[in-house]
Amino acid sequence: MATHLEDILKLSVSERILWAEALWKSIASEKKSEELLELSLEHKKLLDEELSSCKKDPTSGSSWQDVKTRIRKKK
Repeated sequence: MATHLEDILKLSVSERILWAEALWKSIASEKKSEELLELSLEHKKLLDEELSSCKKDPTSGSSWQDVKTRIRKKK
């Protein structure tokens, strides 16, 4: 498999996807990666609060379509 970015960019899209999958698997398999990808307690608390808020009032947020439209208008 290619090891230099220039070589990787010469691969077909399907080959680059396979390369990216292999790279991600190698990162995920390292014990240290678990620590790097782990949520802090603060972040977990914030996400739990957001999830709880959404469950209480599912209509309080924006639809994905509305979000995409707002993002595209900013460009």
